[in-house]
Amino acid sequence: MESSPPPKRTIFFVSDRTGITSETLGQSLLTQFDVEFDQVTLPFVDNPERAKKAIEQINLTAQESQLRPVIFSTVVQDDVRNLLKTANAAFFDFFDQFIAPLELELGVKSSHAIGRSHGVGDRRVYDVRINAMNYALSHDDGQTVRHYEKADVVVVGVSRTGKTPVSIYLALQYGIYAANYPLTEDDLMDGRLPKFLQPFRDKLFGLTIQPDRLQTIRQERRPNSRYSSLAQCQVEIMRAEALFRKEKIPCVNSTTMSIEEMATTILQETRLRRRTF
Repeated sequence: MESSPPPKRTIFFVSDRTGITSETLGQSLLTQFDVEFDQVTLPFVDNPERAKKAIEQINLTAQESQLRPVIFSTVVQDDVRNLLKTANAAFFDFFDQFIAPLELELGVKSSHAIGRSHGVGDRRVYDVRINAMNYALSHDDGQTVRHYEKADVVVVGVSRTGKTPVSIYLALQYGIYAANYPLTEDDLMDGRLPKFLQPFRDKLFGLTIQPDRLQTIRQERRPNSRYSSLAQCQVEIMRAEALFRKEKIPCVNSTTMSIEEMATTILQETRLRRRTF
């Protein structure tokens, strides 16, 4: 009789806002350990009542799994943080780790304001992100090619190389006006940039991918079609990369890169200025 697998350690990301910061920081640390975890995000823990409910859930998990959970917290209120520290868990407080030393170094007390990193605390930054997102959505996949003069970057590549998600990420995270255009078979047969793209050559950034990976992605969309055949993927990638070389368009291979890595590479190579700081 096979024994059941051992229970996984549970990680709680606790935040007084969305939990994005605690997730990002905590997951960055967890990647250093070759261990599987159950991950739970508890957002909007911004008062003692919600902290007590969070503690109940954490303690119940500890009791059921017989393993002490781990808490990554970005809660800024002292009373809420002090309550969370009483949970039957290993407590890692990012604000305790960084805010106090920064206060000491800068000689200034922190505001302890909730939600500064992902709230609507800065209306200008919020509006920039929304406007950039609207631009990315309306200029997605070549559905309109007007107003490319407003674009900070135009991401180009064959179908299913990751143009849409990286454009949206650039908009939402950094306020970058990112359009994207799919290079069609006709575009690639000519071996030249479409005429309407030529004035924006300096804004173009290419995405490429390994043909076998592209085939896998396309198979999910249109299984057993010419579009998803390995031969078609190979031809399109070969011609797209030749076009990028000919036109001196910088490009990145998205095969093993996350959206975040692709976006960061685009920012680094184009030297675009982030608008969300």
